[in-house]
Amino acid sequence: MIIDLPDTTVSKIARSLVSTREEGGAVALGRVLTLVIATRQGVAEDAIEAANDASREHPMRVIVLMTDDTGDARLDAQIRVGGDAGASEVVVLRAHGGAASNEEALVTGLLLPDAPVVVWWPDTPPAVPSSSPLGRIAQRRITDASTGPFEPRRLQELGEVYAPGDTDLAWTRLTHWREQLAAVLDQPPFDPVTRVEVRGASSSPSTALLAAWLRLKLDVPVSWEYMPSGEWSEGIKSVRLVRDSDDILLERPNPGVACLTQPGQPRHDLVLPRRTLRECLAEELRRLDPDLLYGRVISEGWSLLDPPTSRESDVV
Repeated sequence: MIIDLPDTTVSKIARSLVSTREEGGAVALGRVLTLVIATRQGVAEDAIEAANDASREHPMRVIVLMTDDTGDARLDAQIRVGGDAGASEVVVLRAHGGAASNEEALVTGLLLPDAPVVVWWPDTPPAVPSSSPLGRIAQRRITDASTGPFEPRRLQELGEVYAPGDTDLAWTRLTHWREQLAAVLDQPPFDPVTRVEVRGASSSPSTALLAAWLRLKLDVPVSWEYMPSGEWSEGIKSVRLVRDSDDILLERPNPGVACLTQPGQPRHDLVLPRRTLRECLAEELRRLDPDLLYGRVISEGWSLLDPPTSRESDVV
């Protein structure tokens, strides 16, 4: 069910939410958190769809905020419940002119009482997420450095302003890669890794974060490369762990499958597709405490990493 509330106020939206729950029998007590999505027109529906899917694992209230500081002061809203909202209730706010000047005030009156707040910027985040109006009220702040056009300096900027509670979906996309690499190093022979090589697409910040994680955890030289777009277009291509005995290579021949080559064993084909937006969001919502490892990787690990190598003018 979709309820449109043109030219409204936050208090009217809150009353409409209560009325909708009473009439439809929906219970707000089962909501475990409030997810605030700060986005723009054209990106919002993909983010809402991902949140609706994730809500089946994490029942929540979703507040989608789109602001436009031009035009007359006006607040339009839309409430989505039932089949249009997954296991959540979605409030879409479109603020214009003077009504868009205070983001915190727009969402505060709609937050679930005594529930954690997570803010997600699917597209362009503020310069300092933790000190932004929405970031100040949130326990977790989610950005996505992979949104295009990707600029490699974005990771450095995230590291410079990192605060506990920050995380990025480029890091979340690495979970399966980190699991596979950790599992390989737990198997014999237990020869130490002397060097690491990481390759990935020029549009993939996850490539840099994986290199920073390996540099931090293994304390060995890590060389990493952004590949030409015509050679590899999406995500991580390969990781080579160099040892005195033999190398370990985890490489994708195509975006959905990875081949694991290690000494003394046949080659293994692993299903390793690029993770969906829904999967990444659901994983981040499973933990509301600070991701301290991400904090170390984006700041300390990144500072230890040498610049990437490149082989084409469009690779930066």
